[in-house]
Amino acid sequence: MNSAETVHYKVAEAARLAGVSASTLRLWESQGLVVPGRSDTGHRQYSADDVARLKRIAWFRAERGLNPAAIREALEAEDGQSEAHHGPATEGDAPPGVGRKFRTLRHAAGKTLEQVAGDIGIATSVLSTFERTSQGVTFRVMHDLAAYYGTTVSKLSGEDEAERRSVVRAGEWKFWPETSPGVVVQVLADGRNMMDCHRFVLSPGACSDGAYRHEGEEFIHVLSGHVEIVLDGDEFHDLGPGDSLYFDSRRRHSWRNRHDGETVLIWINTPPTF
Repeated sequence: MNSAETVHYKVAEAARLAGVSASTLRLWESQGLVVPGRSDTGHRQYSADDVARLKRIAWFRAERGLNPAAIREALEAEDGQSEAHHGPATEGDAPPGVGRKFRTLRHAAGKTLEQVAGDIGIATSVLSTFERTSQGVTFRVMHDLAAYYGTTVSKLSGEDEAERRSVVRAGEWKFWPETSPGVVVQVLADGRNMMDCHRFVLSPGACSDGAYRHEGEEFIHVLSGHVEIVLDGDEFHDLGPGDSLYFDSRRRHSWRNRHDGETVLIWINTPPTF
């Protein structure tokens, strides 16, 4: 759906529609039951899906007397049933359910939401929403979560499970899950390869939200726009169209689109360790 057509409700409006108080909405957010979006100025914005979820939470609490943990489990069960009835993704869609894959890894590790969120350094509500919707975490957090479970974002995105194509035509790219606002990652060479080859499309202000590192080496080439790459916290590289950068992935690296328009990069990792 076009973002311009999406209806958003403020806290008071969402609370009225759900039949609860605004303070109750904030309590449910702190408990990880619902996480609304944010406007450019930081104000909470509830979508129609959020309001529907709020009504379910209110029903579970009033009619069944469930506590927050039990409500969360009931909602997750409903989400699983809903996802089971969805049709297969169309060509070019992001792989579905990457958040659910992370949740499966957490369950296999015998960890609670609170434990993992605490170890990663994020709010429990953020992790809960990500596992449920595959949305709401930054690029760096998704990397840190994958590393926490001993895997990579590429594997969880299904990149190495895809049928290997020798030629990928323009516009026929597969996509990584778009979890971080303004960051689109297009797969230029799918299948189990020795290199992760991606095309990054960054909206103005899009960033990694902090530094991360992993094994391997990587190469960046700027097609358009400008991106700032920071290595080890004190080595700054402002790259423009035609510029390239090669570095050891074990160096802590972060990035940001400081251009007032879209920035497009070719980004290669070898071996596939992101």
